[in-house]
Amino acid sequence: MTDRDADFTAYLQARQPRLLRTAYLLTGDQHQAEDLLQTSLAKLYLAWERVQERDSVDAYVRRIMVNENNSVWRRPWRRREVTTEAVPDRTPVHDAYDEGRSAAVWQVVQTLPRRARAVVVLRYYEQLTEAETAEVLGISVGTVKSQCSRALVALRERTPVDLNPHADPGSHREEER
Repeated sequence: MTDRDADFTAYLQARQPRLLRTAYLLTGDQHQAEDLLQTSLAKLYLAWERVQERDSVDAYVRRIMVNENNSVWRRPWRRREVTTEAVPDRTPVHDAYDEGRSAAVWQVVQTLPRRARAVVVLRYYEQLTEAETAEVLGISVGTVKSQCSRALVALRERTPVDLNPHADPGSHREEER
């Protein structure tokens, strides 16, 4: 095994679970997350010698994941996908990294558009700064702030009262009238 392979293997052993979690949060599906991570890690391996600063490898691979996730939605076969009323019987896959966050809250997060969800995932799940998030997504810090702000407003509006302990229960009753 070469030094390059040993370095890459050590990186994978240390970071793969967290990277898979990020991929899952970006895609919302375990199988798509695994595919996304596999493709991203293959691209990282090809560029391993060019990644000069080993401290920035995580940022580099997150950038690859975001770009790959966005590319999937642009592919023509994706637009030809047809929905069906019959849902196949499958056992749901539960991510091992719940960290106290309810699956119901995550379902609300998944209702956000892809870019807004990416900002929320990177800012709050990955706990990146606004500048780091902007760098990963290739957008300005101001865009991160505005997208994050709009995403949080949407999440507050979409979160059921029983999941939001700070919500004013009377405000939702007014809207239902």
